[in-house]
Amino acid sequence: QLQASGGGLVQAGGSLRLSCGASGRALNTWIMAWFRQAPGKEREFVAAAVRDGSSTFYDDSVKGRFIISRDNAMNTMNLQMNSLKPEDTAVYYCASNPRGPYRNADYLYWGQGTQLTVSS
Repeated sequence: QLQASGGGLVQAGGSLRLSCGASGRALNTWIMAWFRQAPGKEREFVAAAVRDGSSTFYDDSVKGRFIISRDNAMNTMNLQMNSLKPEDTAVYYCASNPRGPYRNADYLYWGQGTQLTVSS
């Protein structure tokens, strides 16, 4: 239903773009989001966007550096990540169909995760 891609290894200060392709029932959602999970930590909210792109939401830790967007024609969601920091290192997950508040990691559909490693 959701397929995340685009992770990799990048130096601090660099940029990378993640993509999430949606299909089937995962498409039937007003809001989609990105979460991340670092080793030994809980999965945390990164950013979310509504279907028409009119509203976007960010965690304070990425505000001003990350940009979330949705391409409804292509059924994709992207996360442009700039000015990357070592603390951004995590597995990044895309999600759709929240079952509660969108900042909570309680979604019906999840992508498989893609690893981002930022070296200092």
